Amino acid sequence: MIETYYSVEQVASLIDMHPKTIQRYIREGKLKAQKVGKAWRVTGHDLSVFVEGTDGVIETTASPGMQTIIEDSLKKTRVSAVIDIPVNNEAEAVQTINWVIGLLQAKNPEHGHTSMTSQYIMPENIIRVMLWGNLQFMSTVMSVLGDLEKN
Repeated sequence: MIETYYSVEQVASLIDMHPKTIQRYIREGKLKAQKVGKAWRVTGHDLSVFVEGTDGVIETTASPGMQTIIEDSLKKTRVSAVIDIPVNNEAEAVQTINWVIGLLQAKNPEHGHTSMTSQYIMPENIIRVMLWGNLQFMSTVMSVLGDLEKN
């Protein structure tokens, strides 16, 4: 699997923050990054972890009483994903973004609050979709995308 890396400027643009704020978060250790030459690079995973404000660790062994607490917490857990979808041209990009928006609007009420940001990156012919929602929502979206990729 190929990991996507983002520059400080790209991260700032994606999450609507000033690049100097992103650099400060890297210095303070709030946002994981690797130095490549003279520039910092952030992986897509580390960006998702940062945006959600969690270290990604979920306790899997617990007493029965703790299991109930963990299950309640998982119902409130928020997940983020950055998905790059290749397209052939701008028209296909618009059509694909509209399809993703339709998928969000037709979501199950149990999915709760969800949000999406999308960006067409013309030089690379990709759509970058950033999704936020609960575990059930993300599982549904990833399943639908996985089924589409198989076809």
